[in-house]
Amino acid sequence: MASQLRILPYPSIPCPPLITPSSHLLPRQAMAFSPAATATAAAAAAAFTSGRITSSRSSLSSPFLPRAAGAIVARRRVAPTAHVAAVSVRAEAAGAKKSVLVVNTNSGGHAVIGFYFAKALLAAGHAVTVLTVGDEGSDKMKKPPFSRFSELTSAGATTVWGDPADVGAAVGGATFDVVLENNGKDLDAVRPVADWAKSAGVGQFLFISSAGIYTPTDQPPHVEGDAVKESAGHVGVEKYIAAEFGSWASFRPQYMIGSGNNKDCEEWFFDRIVRKRPVPIPGSGMQLTNISHARDLGSMLTLAVENPDEAAGKIFNCVSDRAVTLDGLAKMCAAAAGTTAEIVHYDPAAAGVDAKKAFPFRNMHFYAEPRAAKEVLGWTSSTNLPEDLKERFAEYASSGRGEKAMTFDLDDKILSAVGAAPVSVAA
Repeated sequence: MASQLRILPYPSIPCPPLITPSSHLLPRQAMAFSPAATATAAAAAAAFTSGRITSSRSSLSSPFLPRAAGAIVARRRVAPTAHVAAVSVRAEAAGAKKSVLVVNTNSGGHAVIGFYFAKALLAAGHAVTVLTVGDEGSDKMKKPPFSRFSELTSAGATTVWGDPADVGAAVGGATFDVVLENNGKDLDAVRPVADWAKSAGVGQFLFISSAGIYTPTDQPPHVEGDAVKESAGHVGVEKYIAAEFGSWASFRPQYMIGSGNNKDCEEWFFDRIVRKRPVPIPGSGMQLTNISHARDLGSMLTLAVENPDEAAGKIFNCVSDRAVTLDGLAKMCAAAAGTTAEIVHYDPAAAGVDAKKAFPFRNMHFYAEPRAAKEVLGWTSSTNLPEDLKERFAEYASSGRGEKAMTFDLDDKILSAVGAAPVSVAA
């Protein structure tokens, strides 16, 4: 059963004369944006579309502010009304503990982000509510990370389930300083959460986007400000929240690793390695990608919560600070399993297979760097891929997956195309 939702009192914070100690409970009308603030937001949206960049902090200029057309405005000034000041004091007081709502997806690789973010917030003393899409009794909730939500509730978090389109009802009228949207991939899905957050006076809105929205580049890695695919749903969301919120940030992850992840990536390699099968990798195997431990994503998001002024209006590549080649990943997976890997390279077109179905990673350089997080938030990466893969292999081995019967039809088709006899499937 879901825990009872509760509203936690805010710590005592010295307030300016115009603000009462109960200012965090101002009615919604008082939280409304002033005409000046609304005009500022409209100007921000126009700047976003035109590629014009403005900043109120000259010390955070060129490297991490968008440099391509369609990029996001870094900062915007808000009219100094008493209402806005009240929200500012509540959300940005130095050292203040925050009440954070995580709207968490119930499927795909991103679910583990919300889990690790919640753990990081709780460890830092913040109050956390996790709203998971769907029904608590569904089969999806029997899989990690959802099956491990007791780790969150035992640390003081509240977990609820519901429809993000009616987020207010799902959280029972509770109030929050910060909302992380870790569910929607387009504006139709995110707008109800964003609109509710704005109307409820939420001080900071964070969004999990994707590094997949960058257009291919001849100069990898991708850095914040590189051109993006304007048709991508995540881009539409980033534009919307830039226009609607004074304090917002967007995080663009790539592939991730970590206990509780429920998307097959490293498991794909383990499945072949433990059965002594060749590992078919499309192309040269030298393509670069980025795999980050989910704890790094959680720590980066937590720094944004604790440093809202620095994070405001920024894009962050939510990734580790080292790349790995596809061949290197296969070798590291084998080392984690205490063995070696036989790698077979192939041309997907010549083999007559769709690389997207035959291989769990992109068949191209797909590599971003976390430059903004390091410079703006002072973030450091803790990802150590060889060691992190040992953690994942231990979980893989204990699950019994290595002993289950599997078919490898696409692999056998590839092996035949490159002149290798298909390998019989191990039971």
